[in-house]
Amino acid sequence: MNILLLEDEKTIREVLCEYMKMTGYTVFQAEDGEQAIDILAKESIDLAVLDIMVPKIDGLQVLEHIHRRYGTPAIMLTALDDEQTQLTAFNTYADDYVVKPCSPIILLKRIETILRRSKKSGEQSQGLVLDKGSYTAHYKGKNLKLTLSEYLLLEALYNNKDKVLKREQLIYAIYENDYFGSDRVIDSHVKNLRKKLPLDCIQTVSGIGYRFQGGVE
Repeated sequence: MNILLLEDEKTIREVLCEYMKMTGYTVFQAEDGEQAIDILAKESIDLAVLDIMVPKIDGLQVLEHIHRRYGTPAIMLTALDDEQTQLTAFNTYADDYVVKPCSPIILLKRIETILRRSKKSGEQSQGLVLDKGSYTAHYKGKNLKLTLSEYLLLEALYNNKDKVLKREQLIYAIYENDYFGSDRVIDSHVKNLRKKLPLDCIQTVSGIGYRFQGGVE
């Protein structure tokens, strides 16, 4: 498992890094937010541990970047213990919030718990994960970067696996009662969605609509 550790205090960074390595993790160290974002672009990271008060780009901005681009689990490790900062972190989809000073052993346990939960979630979904809270879809940890319309279309089909949904039903799922054009707009959305999905899972039912083939997740 690859861990990104963003921490600007050298002593803390080195100590935590040694504990993580002894546990068997591969650790990529960053002392500022720009380095962290560069590592994320180059390496496959399974979990990020982020200090907040770091130079150049702060940890909350890195967290937002991770959520938007990768969907990687993240733990905030910071001396900031005020309620508002914690709420901001969780609202930006942090998986945990640990206040320094913290025992390295306790931090490792929290890392283990989140990685186990993340792995279990991936196994249960067999690769395709829909996050209703953020309107995002991931396949094997990779954000599919769907538009809101594409996400709502996929969600409607996914939640009705092996059932044929008419174009009118799909239009309602996306627009509710706010669309008055041709129902062929669904065909365009499906075409764009298929380009982004690494799975051949949306079947056209001629003259009726579409269905999600549930056995090919």
